Amino acid sequence: MTEKKRILLVDDEATITRTLRLYLEGTGKYEVRTQNHAIEAVATARAFKPHIILLDIVMPDIDGAEVAEKMKSEPALKDVPIVFLTALVRPGEVAASGSDIGGQPFIAKPLDPDRIVECIEKYTQ
Repeated sequence: MTEKKRILLVDDEATITRTLRLYLEGTGKYEVRTQNHAIEAVATARAFKPHIILLDIVMPDIDGAEVAEKMKSEPALKDVPIVFLTALVRPGEVAASGSDIGGQPFIAKPLDPDRIVECIEKYTQ
């Protein structure tokens, strides 16, 4: 059996992290850790050693771009792909591929679980 891909999901909305975690773990292919506080996301990532990080941009304590910057400055995390999750743009406003925010790919909310899986597979090969 192949190792499950470790996914760190960071979003301040617990309903989103819980729902997405249940969906992804239900596939049997992923181990998901969630974090609802951006300020703690770097420490969680350091401990969990994810294969990919799905990171909300707009959060109350610090924004996702700042969290991503901190993660990329950590030697153990600098090569981990980060995909932003955002409600700032809508799915219809962006092309299906080639879009990024601050050099990172992103997925527009509302989140489509199948699109999330496609993204995970694309960036964790």
